[in-house]
Amino acid sequence: MITRRTLLGTAMAATATGLYAPRVRAAEPDTLRFANSAGGPRKLDPNQITQGADSWAAAQVFEYLAQPADGDFGKTPDEFEPWLAESWTTSDDARTWVFTLRQGVQFHGGYGEMTSEDVARSFIRARDEGVDSSNYENIVSAEPSGKYEVTVTLKNPDPLFLGSTVFTRRTMIISKKAEQELGEAFATQAVGTGPYELERFDSEQGIFLSRFEDYWGEPANIAKVECLYIADTTARTLALISGEVDMAEGVRQPGWIQQMQQQKPDLQFDMTVPGSFNTLFFNLSKDPLQNKMVRQAIAHGIDKQMIVDALQPMSRMVYTLNPPNYPTGFSEEDLPEELRYEYNPEKAKALLKEAGFGGGLTIPVNTSKREDYSTQHLIIQEMLRAIDVNIELTIMDHSAYHGSNRQNANTLNINSWSLPPVPLFVYNVYASSAANMNAEGTGGGNYSHYGVEMDGVDPLLQEMLQATSFEGYIEKGREVELKIQEDLPMFGLPTLSFVVARNPRIDLGYEVTGGNAYWRFCRASITTA
Repeated sequence: MITRRTLLGTAMAATATGLYAPRVRAAEPDTLRFANSAGGPRKLDPNQITQGADSWAAAQVFEYLAQPADGDFGKTPDEFEPWLAESWTTSDDARTWVFTLRQGVQFHGGYGEMTSEDVARSFIRARDEGVDSSNYENIVSAEPSGKYEVTVTLKNPDPLFLGSTVFTRRTMIISKKAEQELGEAFATQAVGTGPYELERFDSEQGIFLSRFEDYWGEPANIAKVECLYIADTTARTLALISGEVDMAEGVRQPGWIQQMQQQKPDLQFDMTVPGSFNTLFFNLSKDPLQNKMVRQAIAHGIDKQMIVDALQPMSRMVYTLNPPNYPTGFSEEDLPEELRYEYNPEKAKALLKEAGFGGGLTIPVNTSKREDYSTQHLIIQEMLRAIDVNIELTIMDHSAYHGSNRQNANTLNINSWSLPPVPLFVYNVYASSAANMNAEGTGGGNYSHYGVEMDGVDPLLQEMLQATSFEGYIEKGREVELKIQEDLPMFGLPTLSFVVARNPRIDLGYEVTGGNAYWRFCRASITTA
């Protein structure tokens, strides 16, 4: 049986291999240096970003109309604060939103004052030209209704529009004039209103930013920010321990935090909660996963508490698709007993026998070599051996792994995504038939083919779309949650915090408790011993 001691030993051995690091300059007195776990930047345009690492620079350069307090998501409409918009109103049917803009806000590079033309363009390009534009199809129009006023009209009501659309990376506000003048070059030279502006985009080393002196709000405390790209885990770790970088994306595998604390006890660790949803998708187009009893057996054969224990302090328990601290998430005691899928190997074996697999079965599964994916799949592989389910695991490059999922070549794939507390967004990307992942590689994140291979939750989602109050929206969302739990096309695994290790010389200026897997640096300061 796999144990936490075994996992810790494996993780430490992996971290100790390949001891090399690219040469990174020593820390500078007025520069914050952040290391991503990626090979190099691709895009700075927030509407074209396809890898999470690029979002760190975008979060410094661009801003939203409204946002929650730094370091968390907004879970209810009243948790959003005015930002580039001074105020807003919404119609009784939650279909019309009018934003009054802050005046005097300047774009970087001398591109002038932000007006309603820039804001309207930012929303329409998210709908029509973004890499995941389907998430913005509810926008009918976004039009200037004055120099400093924008009216957004929606197809369906959305009482959580601030969270579902306004506070999303695609609708960060860009300069319409700069976009028109720069053309394709805008992808790497994008112009925003944020506290930092682009100084240099280096496709190999990183994105280099400097304080925007004409910023409308409080100026950034630190003069420069360098978003560096160091894909190798050991190289990134060594750069942090040596002080060559101030902050680094953490490694989400057993024992990493504990090992880092032993090597450098004063390191700080910032963790989002819940962090990434880790969802196990049952591919309903593959034998024998069409059989609900087989899916139930696998669910009862997975000890989620063991995953939580192995990945402490980053992991948190979940009982449904959404975690308990999200609006439609359930605690264990709130669920009907038959929908809790408590760890029970004997019950799992009985279900398999009833399904015709009393002698066990073998399922081929692909996983990513990235630590968070491979760790969970390896733990599950070992657990399921106890119920005579043999997982033939193929570990592959992270891009190849996602490619296999998008080609319908996987069976029990895990998808890890830091999702906002916007229930309809979660359901639309994971559970609606419109998000069905096709073998051609098109579609959304519905890797189970839920709503296609079996009846799904589309009718409930349509009802949810018509909710005009936040309370009604959440009530219908909890019905969706229970329906998914009953049908079991997917299974919520424990969440995993996004982790950043931070040199104590950097004070962020706020506590990270949740939110996206990227955050702002303008309130950070450098302390000296």
